Amino acid sequence: MGLRERKKAKTRVALIDAALDLFLEQGYETTTIDQIAAAVDVSPRTFFRYFGSKEEVALAPAADAQDVFLSELHDRPETESPFTALAHAMRGSVALLRDGEPEDKARFLKARLVVEATPTIFAGQMRLMMANEQRILEEVARRRGVDDLRSQFVTATFTSTIRVGFENCTVEQLSDIDEMTKRLEDTFTLVDEMMVPGWDR
Repeated sequence: MGLRERKKAKTRVALIDAALDLFLEQGYETTTIDQIAAAVDVSPRTFFRYFGSKEEVALAPAADAQDVFLSELHDRPETESPFTALAHAMRGSVALLRDGEPEDKARFLKARLVVEATPTIFAGQMRLMMANEQRILEEVARRRGVDDLRSQFVTATFTSTIRVGFENCTVEQLSDIDEMTKRLEDTFTLVDEMMVPGWDR
């Protein structure tokens, strides 16, 4: 990235971090956009150049994680079956978080805490996940060459596996990337044990 792009990316991350800290300190509902902007020493107008609302900034880490996952998925070899590609893409996404900067891990955990503490943001994340599920279905259907009941089943199986692996984790488990990775692998192993070979083709 050039200097301008790096500065914009830095400002965006600073707004996310400030928002998450304020949400955790004083609550999502009582936090204002003016307060978030002031914490980063920018104007509210600048905030709206990056985010359309408080909900959007709260969900930004989740949206970014979904984009990383989809990028990993699109890079998987065409020879892989759909569920195998999905599983490897998720492993790659988790590895990027595990091997990344400590600040990224802290941001991930803070965002999860905000979601768990805020029904409004929890509902927003559910909407985000539903939209992402449609994007996953499109990739599964592309790999299989048809958007049918099996493609939908493969997609639903994957998203259910991720929910079991991630959404039922304790805060302590989420803060330990290695523990989270192990739990994810355990859920993938369950799928392998329960499904017949070639079920996702």
